Amino acid sequence: MSSQATLSLGTVEQAKEMGLRSEEFERISEILGRTPNFTELSVFGVMWSEHCSYKNSIFWLKTLPKEGPHMLVEAGEENAGLVDIGDGLACCFKIESHNHPSALEPYQGAATGVGGINRDIFTMGARPIAQLNSLRFGNINLDKTKWLVKGVSKGIGDYGNAFGIPIIGGEVFFDPCYNTNPLVNAFSAGIMKKGEMISATSSGVGNPVFIVGSRTGKDGIHGASFASKDISEDSVNDLPAVQVGDPFQEKLLLEATLELGKTDAVVGMQDMGAAGITCSSNEMSAAGKHGMDLWLEKVPTRQENMKDWEILLSESQERMLVVVEKGKEDVVKKIFDKWDLSCEEIGVVTKGDRVRYFMHGDLVGDVPCNDLVLGGGAPVYHREFQEPDYFKKWKLFNIDTVEQPRNLKEIALFLTGHENIASKRWVYEQYDSMVGTVNMSTNFPTDAGIVNLKESDKALAMTVDCNARMVNADPEEGCAMAVAEAARNIVCSGGIPSAITNCLNFGNPYNPEVYWQFVGAIKGMTKSCKKFKTPVTGGNVSFYNQSAIDGVEVPVFPTPTIGMLGIIEDKKHITSLAFKGKSDLIYMIGESKNDISSSEYLASYHNIKQSPAPCFDLDKEYDVQNTITKLIREGVIESAHDVSDGGLFITLLESSFTNDLGFEIVTSSEVREDAFLFGESPSRVIVSVTETGEDAFLDLLKDLNTPFVLLGHVTKGRISIDSSDFGDICEYKKIYNESLARKLS
Repeated sequence: MSSQATLSLGTVEQAKEMGLRSEEFERISEILGRTPNFTELSVFGVMWSEHCSYKNSIFWLKTLPKEGPHMLVEAGEENAGLVDIGDGLACCFKIESHNHPSALEPYQGAATGVGGINRDIFTMGARPIAQLNSLRFGNINLDKTKWLVKGVSKGIGDYGNAFGIPIIGGEVFFDPCYNTNPLVNAFSAGIMKKGEMISATSSGVGNPVFIVGSRTGKDGIHGASFASKDISEDSVNDLPAVQVGDPFQEKLLLEATLELGKTDAVVGMQDMGAAGITCSSNEMSAAGKHGMDLWLEKVPTRQENMKDWEILLSESQERMLVVVEKGKEDVVKKIFDKWDLSCEEIGVVTKGDRVRYFMHGDLVGDVPCNDLVLGGGAPVYHREFQEPDYFKKWKLFNIDTVEQPRNLKEIALFLTGHENIASKRWVYEQYDSMVGTVNMSTNFPTDAGIVNLKESDKALAMTVDCNARMVNADPEEGCAMAVAEAARNIVCSGGIPSAITNCLNFGNPYNPEVYWQFVGAIKGMTKSCKKFKTPVTGGNVSFYNQSAIDGVEVPVFPTPTIGMLGIIEDKKHITSLAFKGKSDLIYMIGESKNDISSSEYLASYHNIKQSPAPCFDLDKEYDVQNTITKLIREGVIESAHDVSDGGLFITLLESSFTNDLGFEIVTSSEVREDAFLFGESPSRVIVSVTETGEDAFLDLLKDLNTPFVLLGHVTKGRISIDSSDFGDICEYKKIYNESLARKLS
């Protein structure tokens, strides 16, 4: 057997190419008591990458609230969060990014993002039932943006449709800050019986280790390191770091994995995402406080003569590492033979904390798993942060400096057709939203996606939300508002917010101003999650998201995407956003502000980008949501829709479209008309009430302290504001439905 000394030694230059720093190379040598060889350095390179180690974020991530009334698994303990949803069931859910791969190869980048997040769910023993996604792209007029949108949409659709999981909601946003670096955040949720979770752990000395699923190829090598650096002109050379997905293989792997989970043969299992075999072997070993020996020549490969480090670092998709109880190997082999999937024994669980890799009898790597993983010996940095100059400057914005346009209908038509507000039908028509018969929102639109729980009175509500422009204006308040908006969407749909997962998309963490944005977002998320009792179950941090604008590298808007799960305790509480009948009364719960800050109206119509976030009061937001919950429980409202992008006017439009109704309203004399109609101040919900039900509605409200106002009533199809005719709903519906497709053509 060869000794470590006979293998090629790693160098500081190689470490830097892998994204490590010179001091980290020195630390690795101290841990090993010698200079690492190239394979060991490669292992540390991916495990200590930002993508795997969270070395620049973990200090602040640990401050997020992790305990809640429904929690079964806390953040960081397993591949995904797990919450109790009652009736003996649990919901497993998570959101993750696939930004950098999608920037270079949008189809495969997005497709494998969908595949990876679904594997996180079924690796734990849950069957995926629903997906959502949050997408950000650059200037829609650029050919590159159109190419990215089409590639990402098709990648998500082709993989998800073939895999057989409906996409029940999401968001799409355009801004030049995402020109180079789009954001592709994928959310998945699955259902399982309580007590049947498969843990990502390794234990039992002598237990065999299997690799199951697809064969290992050279795609995705150093993918974790690639995701931990800026996109640049040279990034095209990193194309091998982009994985290639096969949804049909994943479907087979899903069924085989769930069947295996029903046996008593599994000790632990983990999917191979970032860093492939390297990550799964070390994380499982560290979690189980055991070691592991792996024989890499036994790994089934797609190419001949793959090197040991290529096998270790490959991020080929649709693979799992499984620790099996000794003596039950045939149980595993039989199941995977049935599903026509590769299943090979490649290692054994050992005593201690060393993970050793062998190739044709040679010991090619010997590393201590605890020193490699998050929460163990991986670096933890306290980065400097500094408030940027723009923050205080933008707060000086005064609405009175903006002349109020006389032609409000012109603004209404402009916003209706704007790419950040118009229907994303062109995108979501690439997806199958009905496969599996669990989606309850397609023909009954709600603020959040609704998933049917068969043989139960309950349902689940899910949403992904983040107004990145507001987070950029004020990271703390903007992120607090993102959590609040997610909760508001759950509540307006009839649910109770339960827990969140997050995808934190930021620029370079070594930039003090970027890191200030990150810290502020964490603080805002923390206070909102505590208020709504929605603990953080886990998620993903994606740094190094930059875009070149006029030759200067500019970080994307700080985009802490919030994925929230809610529980609808009785399906009779499900509430649509759609107006139901002519002459129904329209009320606003909450109050309007004389505020147009950070609105689409201000940024796009007036082209004023420098303004603060709108005023936000967390206590008032909480009161509004509690009031909506009571109104729904008492059955006194016909619809509920929160005011968000585009303001009150767009909210009313969206409530009108489903049944081709219109509205007649009166604005407030205390608020400018443009602020009343197009401002995006939070904590407001539009509800409709039947004329016969108004007394019961008002009786309930009089005992609460939440402000409300009668706006007007639903019409047969015309739109009237302050007695001015704004046209027919069909005119707006056509613009709303066709605008994005026209711009992408």
